[in-house]
Amino acid sequence: MENNIHALIKDSFPELEIQEGHLQVSPEQLAKLMDFLKENGFAYLHDVTAVDWPQHFTVVYQVRSYEKPDKLTVKVNVAKDKPVVPSMTGLWDSADWLEREVYDMFGIKFTGHPNLKRILLDDSFMGYPLRKDFVG
Repeated sequence: MENNIHALIKDSFPELEIQEGHLQVSPEQLAKLMDFLKENGFAYLHDVTAVDWPQHFTVVYQVRSYEKPDKLTVKVNVAKDKPVVPSMTGLWDSADWLEREVYDMFGIKFTGHPNLKRILLDDSFMGYPLRKDFVG
């Protein structure tokens, strides 16, 4: 089953890098790919998180299908000096609080999010505690 969806994705996104266990996408391709996945049965956004690497952040999405035993991991690297990706709230309601948590902990902004504000920490909290450079 996984090979079928990988073939379909590769046909539709020939420039996309399919790595072992995940799809690596550019920030510019992210919205188009996620829309494609939603239209092709990945009806559930299971998780959104991030990783702070020395040179960039990686935003990690987990999407699942209810109809097939398919799940995919999508990763997008964003620059530390401009950590911005498009919001997936228009595709999946579950993106709302997941994106807010990533914003709250890492400071990554999701353009188009209807209510991008802190979800766990007080609005007056300074910094983003899951960044490696955070000093608390």
